[in-house]
Amino acid sequence: MFGKILGKNKDNVSQSDKKHLEIVEKISKMNLTDMRAYINNKILNFEIDEDGLIEILKKLTTKNGEKRYIEIDDMDSKKKKGFDLVISVASHTKITVVAVELIQEFITFYDDVIKKFDKDNKQIYESKLKDALQKAINNISEMAELKRKMDVLGD
Repeated sequence: MFGKILGKNKDNVSQSDKKHLEIVEKISKMNLTDMRAYINNKILNFEIDEDGLIEILKKLTTKNGEKRYIEIDDMDSKKKKGFDLVISVASHTKITVVAVELIQEFITFYDDVIKKFDKDNKQIYESKLKDALQKAINNISEMAELKRKMDVLGD
């Protein structure tokens, strides 16, 4: 009875929870190309948000049993798409602190894959990813500073 009064009904899932669950389900079915289209906001009726960025990074940094999403023996095109996807997430305007932490985790999680890819293909993804991480950290700092200034002006 008190649950109904306070709006705590088990069947009553909030709109934001429904949206989050929808994003998690949609991203769990995506491949790298679909995730890239999502980040570039090219998927109709599905706008990108902070949760989406975080879910993509979680998918990339979570082991499925003993297998990572990107393995050292995968095709170079898959590795490149994965690295470019993380760089895109890092430069996205809706980046959050949690996403930055997941990017950092991605870089350490795939350190061996990145180094081997760079060596074999004469690429510089190791430095590109670190630069993207630094850029994301700077963007977060700028957003925090701007919010602080807005709060001061609002008072």
